[in-house]
Parts: sequence; structure tokens; C-alpha cells
Amino acid sequence: MPKVGMEPVRRKALVDAALKTIGHHGSLTVTMSEIAREAGVSAALAHHYFGSKDQLLIETIRSLLRQLRADAGAALSEAKTPRERISAVIRISFQADQFAPEVVAAWLAFYSEAQRSEEVRRLLALYARRLQSNLISGLKPLCGPADASRIADGAAAMIDGLYIRQSLKAAPLSFDASVALVEDYVTGQLQAVAAETIAPHPTLSPQAG
Repeated sequence: MPKVGMEPVRRKALVDAALKTIGHHGSLTVTMSEIAREAGVSAALAHHYFGSKDQLLIETIRSLLRQLRADAGAALSEAKTPRERISAVIRISFQADQFAPEVVAAWLAFYSEAQRSEEVRRLLALYARRLQSNLISGLKPLCGPADASRIADGAAAMIDGLYIRQSLKAAPLSFDASVALVEDYVTGQLQAVAAETIAPHPTLSPQAG
């Protein structure tokens, strides 16, 4: 019988082990026994806590999303201006624990699994909506809802694209370089919107008489 009070500790250890094992393999073809071995527990105990590998994988994604949401909430609470909110969201997306090689590999494996699993697809769609919403919350006061949605789409696509590039070991980007690319995009888009807003409207020339 599992020791009383150990369940939360063991469950977290198994989730952490699942993330690490998936990251090392680069796919979800890992077994419950491999995950349990990484966590230092028996496969039987892993099944006791999660029932199946699929349930453990779903909890692993949820754990990543909870951590990302908590980190974003903390960073946004410290932002004093709309532009600082945008920067906070961008930096959180590339912080050390989210940009670690095994985490990047795990995210890519989950995206692949989303083609087959409705639950995984739903959770990744939730991540995408949160990222979009957080970006828009900073962009809207600076450029209005329509442009905010468009710029947020582009920034989110860049963040996801940089994750894919990070998985290519031959061409990884540093934290600072990744943040700078998305920041440059957002700044350029906001400047373009501002220039368009203040540009004088053409007037009709007086007709020659």
C-alpha cells in the first residue's frame, strides 16, 4: 500500500519523469515502465496513481500549462504598462524552464499526438487561446482590437515557430535572440499602425480655373 501523504509527491515525481523521458525519446512511444524507472518507483505504483500511460501524459501536459499560466500571471502582475505586458508574455514563453531541450522536445511530441488525440488537441488549443489573450491584453490599448488580434496572431506564430527551430540542434537560438526577434516584430507592427494612424489624409488640389 502507498504511504499516506505520499501520493502528491509520487504523482509529481511521475509527471516530472514523464516529461524528462518524453524529452529524451523525442516522442510519446515511451512506456509506463520507463517513466516509472525514471521516477524511482514501480510500474505498478505508476498505474495505481494514473491508471494508464495516456492519463499520465494528459496530466503532464496539464502540469506544463499550469506552470506556464502561473509564471505568466506573476510576470503580468508586475507589468506597469501595456507594452510591458506584451514583453512579459514574450519573455515567459522563452524562459529557461520552458525552453529547456527536454521541454521543447516534449511540446513537439504533444503537438504530434494532437493529430490523434482529441484531449491533447483540446489542451493545446487552450494554450493557444491563453497566449493569444495575454498578447491582446497588452496590444489592444496600443492599437485597437482589430490590429491587436492580427499582431497577436503573428507574435504567437513566431513563438511557436521558434520552438520548432529550437528543436533543430544545428540551429538553436538563445533566449535573448528568440525574445529579440518577437520583440522586433511587435515593435515594427506597432510603429506601422501608429504611422498609418497619424498620416495626413490627401486633399483635393484646387481645380485650375
